[in-house]
Amino acid sequence: MGNHDLSALHDDANSPAALLSREIIARIGDKWTLLIIHILGNGPMRFSVLKRSVGGISQKMLSQTLRALERDGIVRRTVLPTMPPAVEYALEPLGYSLQKTVSQICIWADANVAQVAAARAAFDSEDREG
Repeated sequence: MGNHDLSALHDDANSPAALLSREIIARIGDKWTLLIIHILGNGPMRFSVLKRSVGGISQKMLSQTLRALERDGIVRRTVLPTMPPAVEYALEPLGYSLQKTVSQICIWADANVAQVAAARAAFDSEDREG
């Protein structure tokens, strides 16, 4: 399958490749994943710094998301030889290849905040029946 050829996934929606592809899309589409990948694009970070940088994420959710990204080969976890031991997270090469796309999504979101807010306000003020 080529980079932009999704026909094999449509041929058998229940094939192992199609199921894994949907699982990967769900992982990448998660709001925490997008933010973590975007932030780690600036370089390795310790857990506590990453948690502060993401903002609004619980320690448990950050741990779960990082573990899943590590399992998928997107993030690398390194235990630093300090006292007490510290843990640092960084993007793997696969994560850096994804980070380029993720950053574009984040840039788009930042650039269009006002337009989305205006569209929401207009939608919410309309009289909706049915």
